Amino acid sequence: MATASSPAAASSSAADATTRQPTACIVIGMAGSGKTTLMQRLNADLHEAKAPYYLVNLDPAVLETPFGANIDVRDTVNYREVMKQYQLGPNGGILTALNFFATRFEQVLTLIEKRRADHMARGDPLRYVLLDTPGQIEIFTWSASGQIITESLASVMPTCVVYVVDTPRCQSAVTFMSNMLYACSILYKMKLPLVVVFNKTDVASSDTCMAWMQDFEAFQAALQEEKSYMGTLAQSMALMLEEFYKTLTAVGVSALTGDGIDAFFHAVDSAAAEYEATYAVEMREKRRQRDEARAAKQASDAEAYAADGAAELPPQPGSRRSRCYALNPNPHTHPNPNPSPHPNRNRDRNPTPTPTPTPTLTPTPNQVL
Repeated sequence: MATASSPAAASSSAADATTRQPTACIVIGMAGSGKTTLMQRLNADLHEAKAPYYLVNLDPAVLETPFGANIDVRDTVNYREVMKQYQLGPNGGILTALNFFATRFEQVLTLIEKRRADHMARGDPLRYVLLDTPGQIEIFTWSASGQIITESLASVMPTCVVYVVDTPRCQSAVTFMSNMLYACSILYKMKLPLVVVFNKTDVASSDTCMAWMQDFEAFQAALQEEKSYMGTLAQSMALMLEEFYKTLTAVGVSALTGDGIDAFFHAVDSAAAEYEATYAVEMREKRRQRDEARAAKQASDAEAYAADGAAELPPQPGSRRSRCYALNPNPHTHPNPNPSPHPNRNRDRNPTPTPTPTPTLTPTPNQVL
């Protein structure tokens, strides 16, 4: 497991901020894990350090935010009107509102780029773009709008996913395993660097969770206390997740007191470096392959179009086809739409029909016209 426990390293990593794009942090987590409180803490610390940053709120159902967002989805989409107009429930309204916002996300990227250019002109480059997501984690993680937003950010700047975990709830080995499985699924779904944040360390220490990630036998001993079938299932999965922990970056943070925030920013900077070293290279390779496939298809279509055009050209003079072409310049139509080898016979069999006289109605004595 890669831990970020040196707050002093954050200042050294800030030195190279002038030579790279801002890092986008997509903050996701279960409902009640403390995402919005963590956003408030990050906002306060960055403002105090006078570090340029940008805040985006992607939760259309939140009533109030404890931080001032530069871009707020509520300014674009009215969540309650969406529910009323489309007759949706709370989750359906959040999902639909986020879908509407995703259709305009290129404008969000334009505004972020404008802010980045303004800071670069002043010699104070933008460092972080923080995005708060809805409390219903599945709405963002497994929806088309979440994928559009994530891929759009990752295509223009280093992007990492910050998965917030409720530390007091993870004191149970089975609950800890459930959170780690979800973190694993997020990593392979979004294909971006992942930073696991054990929040609320002021209530319960994250040392137990860190020890379980580093010591497989300690976690097995904790699972022995679980007598349910979930304990047996977790034991079978623990060995698989041991390899997952080796490349995972995890930090303990208290959004209430601010403890561990320096380690958090160090982990984010490490995730940005990992993005440039691995994910960006893979993305550029996929883009190159896509452009080559598109160019090959365009060339093939152009050749097919040229071949079709050559087939439609008039024949050379003196050839048998040229004499036929002179009689009928359009080879796809026949001079007579109803050809017959005996036109006179057709004329005799189908004489010009005589008009049928219109019958007159003669009223009977008891009928009135």
